[in-house]
Amino acid sequence: MAQRRPPVIGITCQHEAGDHGDRWYVNAPYIRAVAAAGGVPVLIPPAWDPELLGAALERVDGLVLTGGVDVDPARYGQEPHPQLGRVDPEWDDLDVTVARLALARDVPVLGICRGMQVLNVAAGGTLYQDIPSQVPGALAHQQSAPREEASHGVAVQDGSRLHGVLAAAHLAVNSFHHQAVLAVAPGFQATAHAPDGIIEGIEGVAHRFALGVQWHPEHLTGRDPAHFRLFAALVAAAGQPVRALPP
Repeated sequence: MAQRRPPVIGITCQHEAGDHGDRWYVNAPYIRAVAAAGGVPVLIPPAWDPELLGAALERVDGLVLTGGVDVDPARYGQEPHPQLGRVDPEWDDLDVTVARLALARDVPVLGICRGMQVLNVAAGGTLYQDIPSQVPGALAHQQSAPREEASHGVAVQDGSRLHGVLAAAHLAVNSFHHQAVLAVAPGFQATAHAPDGIIEGIEGVAHRFALGVQWHPEHLTGRDPAHFRLFAALVAAAGQPVRALPP
């Protein structure tokens, strides 16, 4: 019997404009985490054409939406807040388009930090544009500690898909964001929270695997096995046959 090929996991590129032109890239920990979980990591840069991005999604079995800059509030019908950080229309076009295609086709998807926010916005949700000024009493969600260190705890909803994946009701996470999910998108639910109430995890109700986490598990896989399980679960879901979404 022929051995089944390992699932191909697309990883959306991050963007940087420099003196020598644009650079589309992915930080190595994402690639290492996917490969360690048994997936074949491939990078998805912008194609500036939804049809070409759709063709790219046809060639992957799963998707990671990576971290990065702020999501443009115009994407969810808000005016910019005074503390809004850098936004990048080309980056938003890539991530939001690919996220919507993945959700429509039920491609397993894991959103990380900005990627969770993109997943929520792509499905119709909104964001806090700046936690410190919009959430009284909020924790410091932009830690000064190294990325491989945790800075606060997260409580995971019992019985949720995220709880089953992590095999943990509480875990310590790192934190590098000043935006967060405000209104959860239709068809999604919040399944993890920080002690200050900030949403740290969301998941699609009808999708076979559509998870978002607000922390950076790719930097914590050596600290706690729960973080690695996110990538292992994505790869496992990507290896399963596609099923039709309910109407």
